[in-house]
Amino acid sequence: MRTQVAIIGAGPAGLLLSHLLDAQGIESVVIETRSREYVEARIRAGILEQSTVDLLTEAGLGERLAAEGDPHRGIYLQWPEERHHLDFVELTGRAVTVYGQTEVQKDLGKARDAAGQQIVYEVSETALHDLGTDRPYVTYTDNNGRPARLDAEVVVGCDGSFGPSRSAVPEAARQTWQRAYPYSWLGVLADVAPSTDELIYAWHPDGFALHSMRSSTVSRFYLQVPTDTDVAQWSDERIWEALATRLGHGQNGWQLTPGPLTDKSVLPMRSFVQQPMRHGRLFLAGDAAHIVPPTGAKGLNLAVADVALLAPALTALLLKGDRGPAEAYSADALRRVWRCTHFSWWMTTMLHTSADPFEAQLQLSQLRWVTSSEAGARGLAENYAGLPIGF
Repeated sequence: MRTQVAIIGAGPAGLLLSHLLDAQGIESVVIETRSREYVEARIRAGILEQSTVDLLTEAGLGERLAAEGDPHRGIYLQWPEERHHLDFVELTGRAVTVYGQTEVQKDLGKARDAAGQQIVYEVSETALHDLGTDRPYVTYTDNNGRPARLDAEVVVGCDGSFGPSRSAVPEAARQTWQRAYPYSWLGVLADVAPSTDELIYAWHPDGFALHSMRSSTVSRFYLQVPTDTDVAQWSDERIWEALATRLGHGQNGWQLTPGPLTDKSVLPMRSFVQQPMRHGRLFLAGDAAHIVPPTGAKGLNLAVADVALLAPALTALLLKGDRGPAEAYSADALRRVWRCTHFSWWMTTMLHTSADPFEAQLQLSQLRWVTSSEAGARGLAENYAGLPIGF
């Protein structure tokens, strides 16, 4: 096969890029290791920044988002005996929307189906070739075991941290920075209406807890746990007991309503950045180039911001022969990447507890400052609700 842009990875970044390129008359083919059912069902992010909502709407992908998304003005920050609301709209004029990544994925899939997008699922042995030339190509084995080759003018890696694109950048040409955090998240889905109108980020001596939601009938919760945690050690009863303690059940009359748990998983916490995000005719977007801990709700939004820069850069390159935006893509994207990496690290280290009592007092001091200082609150709100695309 031959196409203009070969996209590796059919997650939100890959499908959104194909959608935006198609709007400019640029052809693409998407290949994906997993099945479509797996990609559409995996539980990931649930908070969309204002910029992400605006971009999806402008791209014609906002109908169901507008109907079913749940706008939120802010979040609660909490520690024992205290809970404070930060109103992002008052502070910055920007809000966030609760709308699961699974729903974004389904919307993108439906739109690409309607456009006749070619997506090849369940491929294996994907390899990238001749990236330093203007005739790169990708080889893979299709789901029938047959070898295949995809020739293109540009290859884009949207295949996450375990795909081949990241490592296709020669070791001598790349730099990486990473940090593994000494804790993980135990995430659960519950078939119960949220017990709060806004997300609750709770600092507690037993460990961090987060009350999020996916809809008016489905709640999402997270508990800080050790990195070697076995999900089997956490019964439903133990999870609800820990959530009630850390989220302050009974505090000032607030009640946590339990319900049936439908999903449990452990998520390691890490930060990772690789640069450059471009090597020859290979461009990286999303988790292929960077990973952030989920505390700041940046992962999906950062991938969308990458694609929002990359789509016009590739349009200029392929339709006008203008190399400038494509050559600037990595540096432009990395400014936002590092800002979001810092914010995610800051939120994570402010809220997750350790055995160090000195660190605990520093965290509480920072929480008091953020919730009592307009400047502190505005800084958190500006980063959480999202900086403008192109920042």
